[in-house]
Amino acid sequence: MLDKIVAFREHVKDAASNEDFIHHKWFVKWHLEIVEKLAIELCGHHPEADRSAVEVLVWLHDYGKIFDYDNQYATTLTTGRQKLSELGFPPEFVDKVVSSAETLDKKMEVDLHQAPIEVQIVSSADGCSHMVGPFLKIFWNEATDKTFAGKEFEELMQLDRRKIDKDWNRKIVLPEARQAFEQRYKFLREQAGEMPEKYL
Repeated sequence: MLDKIVAFREHVKDAASNEDFIHHKWFVKWHLEIVEKLAIELCGHHPEADRSAVEVLVWLHDYGKIFDYDNQYATTLTTGRQKLSELGFPPEFVDKVVSSAETLDKKMEVDLHQAPIEVQIVSSADGCSHMVGPFLKIFWNEATDKTFAGKEFEELMQLDRRKIDKDWNRKIVLPEARQAFEQRYKFLREQAGEMPEKYL
């Protein structure tokens, strides 16, 4: 199984470096590798989790973005399934991780507290990863150049608040992740314009 996981990870890294992918300059180092590290740490709190499924789900959860940004969710399920099968993962394992990716994508529709532990781990790791390193700064850089061209900085701050609030309220479901990241969340909300009544 390990050789297949390594092969899939390398495939995603290679695909994400394609210059046609909007995030190609930073996506692996400043997102996927951080999600992986967080997910592995969270597995330490949940020995019942299928670590192989967690590892693959880390590299699958944004797979569709790399190949078809506008249809990313469907692409993750179809092209992702195809690639995992091509690499020789067992069909039942492929079904499990693709179903998990589908559940992750429904974070605004379903309560991920009720999802399988592997989904909770990767969802929490994904949400936390947005509060680590330069993620939000990169988001601003890309947003001002492309998607949100012409936005004022206060509008971009509002977008930051929406992003971290969605992560905090819908994605970061594991209590140990919430405890570890609560101060980061509060600090980032302040940086995004949620000022405290008192500073001292």
